[in-house]
Amino acid sequence: MNTYDKYPTLRLRRGKEESLDRFHPWVFSGALARMPQGEIEEGAVVRVEAADGRLIGVGHFQIGSIAVRMLDFGDTVVDEAFYAHRLDDAWKMRRALGLQRADNDAFRLVHGEGDFLPGLVIDVYGSTAVVQAHSPGMHYARHIIAGYLPALDGAGITNVYYKSETTLPYKARLDPVNDYLIGRADDDVAIENGLRFHVDWLRGQKTGFFVDQRDNRSLLEHLSHGRRVLNMFCYTGGFSVYAMRGGAELVHSVDSSAKAIALTEENVRLNFPDDPRHAAFAEDAFKYLDHTDAGAYDLIVLDPPAFAKHRSALRNALQGYRRLNAAGIAKVAPGGLVFTFSCSQAVSREQFRLAVFSAAAQTGRRVRILHQLTQPADHPVNIYHPEGEYLKGLVLYVE
Repeated sequence: MNTYDKYPTLRLRRGKEESLDRFHPWVFSGALARMPQGEIEEGAVVRVEAADGRLIGVGHFQIGSIAVRMLDFGDTVVDEAFYAHRLDDAWKMRRALGLQRADNDAFRLVHGEGDFLPGLVIDVYGSTAVVQAHSPGMHYARHIIAGYLPALDGAGITNVYYKSETTLPYKARLDPVNDYLIGRADDDVAIENGLRFHVDWLRGQKTGFFVDQRDNRSLLEHLSHGRRVLNMFCYTGGFSVYAMRGGAELVHSVDSSAKAIALTEENVRLNFPDDPRHAAFAEDAFKYLDHTDAGAYDLIVLDPPAFAKHRSALRNALQGYRRLNAAGIAKVAPGGLVFTFSCSQAVSREQFRLAVFSAAAQTGRRVRILHQLTQPADHPVNIYHPEGEYLKGLVLYVE
């Protein structure tokens, strides 16, 4: 059976197939010759044709600016075997990277477009996989996907938790429920590079832990010895725990959320019980920096939540990054380091760097870039989808 017998067809306007011929995985609604009004169920698999009738590929249909997320370029049937093949490929790459081992069992198994499964994220914490759908199509496929995860050879997945209440488009009226699809976990502790962390996939942000900062936390560990470290927007305290293992003189963690502070303190106790070097504060980041004495810290981490989730918020986001970085650069001690990040996909690497440059110029201090940081290998970027490179970071040396 081919797709001619199986799926409804969407045709593009003339000339709108160029990006798809370069394998970009999104079809925007404006590229369609006609937007189906209630004729195709949201989340359905559709065929996409060029204006001349040439088949381009298949994808998940949805209502919104992105009308189709392409699953494959060709005459492909999207069935259980399709998902099994893509999941196998994703797992083989993580296995080759050595991400599952005695001292590490936390990693991203599927990274949307980067693993040719647009709209799907899967993070693994020990024996539990947390599945997150960002498209109606992946929501409808959740049981197929969850059912195959325990079959991944050597992955050791026995529990699958579905967490998509806040990630699916609300207009789709899918009413997703966060719950276990397979099994039920009794242990919420995951291991990252030999350090242990409580992961709150039930109530925490995203899938419960930001595995995308793993490599950057390791770098910070190696630069923390003897330094006074301030970890802003600490959430689970990942950077704080790594800094303590790196031999920091003191570590202060700050987050506006009291729940985040409680989780940070739990994770510090889990790895360094009764260690007097750490203190945590539930306070707004900007206010904390305002009343911090200049030179109080030798290393400052600025890892805020996304200031711009959409391009409409870009201007305000860049102002926020300038203000935050100016405060951090102004307050760090001479010879100190600033780890600064943006996880906003709407903010390009160049825009973020310009915002940090403007912040540095505002302070009048001499600043050098030591490292340019990004997401780790288990968050791969599809070469045809550069938008997937969302995490941007710089390590600054401030004289």
